[in-house]
Amino acid sequence: MRRPVLILALLLGLAAPLAPATAAGATAAPADPAATTSTTGATGAAPAVRWAPCAENAAVECGTLTVPIDWNNPRGGTFELALARRRASDPAARIGSLVINPGGPGGSGVDAVLGEWLGFTPEITSRFDVVGFDPRGVARSHPITCSLELAVQAPDPTALRGQADWNAMLAFNRRYADDCRRRTGPLFDHVHTGNVIRDLDALRAALGDDKLTYYGISYGTLIGQLYAERYPRRVRALALDSNMDHSLGTQAFLDTESWTAQDSFDEFVAWCGRTDTCALHGRDVRALWHELLAKAERGELTFPGQPDFVLRKLDLVGIAFSAFYGPIWRELAELLAAMESGTGTVSPLLAPVTAKKAAVAAEETINDASFVFCQDYALPVRDFREWDRLLRRSAAIAPDMLISSAAHPLTLTCQGTRTPNPQHRLKVDGSPTLLIGNSLHDPATPYPWAVNAAAQIGREARLLTYEGWGHGIYGHGECPTGAIDRYLVSGELPAKGARCPAVPPAEVSAKSAPRPYPGPRPGLPGWTYARR
Repeated sequence: MRRPVLILALLLGLAAPLAPATAAGATAAPADPAATTSTTGATGAAPAVRWAPCAENAAVECGTLTVPIDWNNPRGGTFELALARRRASDPAARIGSLVINPGGPGGSGVDAVLGEWLGFTPEITSRFDVVGFDPRGVARSHPITCSLELAVQAPDPTALRGQADWNAMLAFNRRYADDCRRRTGPLFDHVHTGNVIRDLDALRAALGDDKLTYYGISYGTLIGQLYAERYPRRVRALALDSNMDHSLGTQAFLDTESWTAQDSFDEFVAWCGRTDTCALHGRDVRALWHELLAKAERGELTFPGQPDFVLRKLDLVGIAFSAFYGPIWRELAELLAAMESGTGTVSPLLAPVTAKKAAVAAEETINDASFVFCQDYALPVRDFREWDRLLRRSAAIAPDMLISSAAHPLTLTCQGTRTPNPQHRLKVDGSPTLLIGNSLHDPATPYPWAVNAAAQIGREARLLTYEGWGHGIYGHGECPTGAIDRYLVSGELPAKGARCPAVPPAEVSAKSAPRPYPGPRPGLPGWTYARR
């Protein structure tokens, strides 16, 4: 089998060594009594978190929280949940803790806090301790560990040609999952979001907060949705940015993902048509795109300036998909023009990270968080014939993008796996109102997902529509950023039906974008953005 389709790393730190992010002495008693937090909440006496300066950044505190491997069998073993905290810059105005999750699955909340990756405004950082955690199975929280040698053999979702290939894919999935389970241990079968929200509630109590204040983006919205469903009375404010829909079956999931990937491509083409600074302005962008796809299919497309770096068709699709996250249309147009001519300057935001590729290739194992998704989403496909029908259907919906670089590889990865936390319609009853935000033109979490999630939640949800582009609305202008800030600080909600005007991509906050999707094999050699 061929190496996987394009892999995107959510953060540069995803492929870093998975050592705990703590300083020397972190397990010793802290000098400042306030550095230990404990509380007694609805779940009983909460354990303390022992904080100490992080090794990577002394301005941030790191710690761990001991939680059960299996919440249904709390005596069956424990592991350490990795944490990072930036204290509120104005202690007198402090409201409490804001727990964050940067998505994925596979995004490290510890890394997000260490690097201020989410780019919160002073309105937030002055009034909240911003706390990130690595969800179970991710990064420093007992990572799901898998053989890199096996991982790179994962099949290309478009390369299967018959039932024999389908059977070989299922056999590979079983072999790969068995390897990951053996290397990871008992936690492997308990990384689903149903357990993550119980970890999150233990963290809330350990932080000393009676109720949870939370910001989650992308897959982090599923954590927030399911937390509100299970613990509605323990919610203070949940801001959910770029929402998952945990009610979709296989065809609906792939259809909506194909549609939103194509929608983002259409928006890029329209922007080039109206923008003089687009390197492809005045050109037939779709025609050029299909010429490049055909060249890639013949094995003749290389990355500008790197003639040994041969791009497959789905590598090219993945490059565009990742560029739509910001979006960074100008850089994408320049790259496509350079691919056509063989010359030109390529933005480092879209350049292959060759140094990181070499570093990852030197490792024997990777942290593969795709199993989190597989334990949350049952997306069965009966056989090759049905898969082929789904691919043809996706190509009809997305004639330029063909598939979603996120959804289709994940769906194939999950075939034959067990799903202990399968999809269902949300039933949130009795929580404060949740703020549900989404871009109209999001490449990965379609706007209809947010509409559907808000409808399922009902009166406990308020939908905020950003009429622009990209994945994540926080930082995309004053309107969505201010709305989220006011909600988290005071509970103030935008008006029903509120819509925020689009901000030109060049004016989007550099810290808020881009946010690439990690793909089915987080940390593998592939494409990523340099951190801005």
